[in-house]
Amino acid sequence: MTFTFDNAPAPQGATLQSSTMLVELSISVWTARKLDKRASDDVTTQKRADKGMANVHKKLIACDELTAIQKFAANARTSHHYAMTLPWSDSGLRMLPTSKYFGYHKTMTGLQAEFDRLVEKFLARYEWLINETQIKLGDMYNPAEYPSLDRMQAKFGFRLNYIPLPEAGDFRVDIGNQQAAELQQQYASFYEAQLTRAMGNLWSRTYKTLTHMSERLDYADHEQKKVFHNTLVSNVLDLIDMMETMNITNDPNMQLQSRRLKMAMQGISPDALREDEGLRRETKRAVDEAIKALPSLDF
Repeated sequence: MTFTFDNAPAPQGATLQSSTMLVELSISVWTARKLDKRASDDVTTQKRADKGMANVHKKLIACDELTAIQKFAANARTSHHYAMTLPWSDSGLRMLPTSKYFGYHKTMTGLQAEFDRLVEKFLARYEWLINETQIKLGDMYNPAEYPSLDRMQAKFGFRLNYIPLPEAGDFRVDIGNQQAAELQQQYASFYEAQLTRAMGNLWSRTYKTLTHMSERLDYADHEQKKVFHNTLVSNVLDLIDMMETMNITNDPNMQLQSRRLKMAMQGISPDALREDEGLRRETKRAVDEAIKALPSLDF
């Protein structure tokens, strides 16, 4: 999906540096999976296939405690970290408005504490789980594939790093003037592209959230009712907040759309939408108008 911005305002460097920062989230989790070369060779031999045409991966440990850590880490990244930030670089750095810092940091440090608790719960059973797995794996068991308790603990991590957003022209290296100018131009292009990417991500979230609401509200009382959760409304309210606080380029179109959506959602509740066909129809109309006013989308 690409976005076309008509008359997009030029980003204001000083404003961006003071109103946003970069955040890096690093979560490491032991996968407990290992390629078993001997078992892989056995399979290809038994099936008269060429060596290397099949791989056997074994679970070194299978338990609820480790599964809980893996699911928790994925949810922390997608449902919280990604939801509260905008993309900045392919390396994983993301933009965070300074106005959202305290809420973000409180949420993420709370998740970090829960992550640590889940890891401790797993580590408390780790050595016992090795003995249990030895029976389950049979001849595929290899004790050398199981780190010590201390080394296993080091395989889990939940780290946050906050980094100032550099200015587009802030590229200081001790090289020739021509090379320095070329690097500055390259970074300026990268800087502009990342801002466009960040705002495009926010417009994309807006489109997906509003189209989902429009689809869920598209029915009359005499028709089969469509089921929707209370988050249908709360997601739009969260979206409005994001449009207000994450509009890092001060896009007037985004400012306008957030105001219109805020007016359209005043007094709206999930139960009211379920019970009142007129309210449902009017809300859908307002949402559809907002969708039409979004920047042109090219799928």
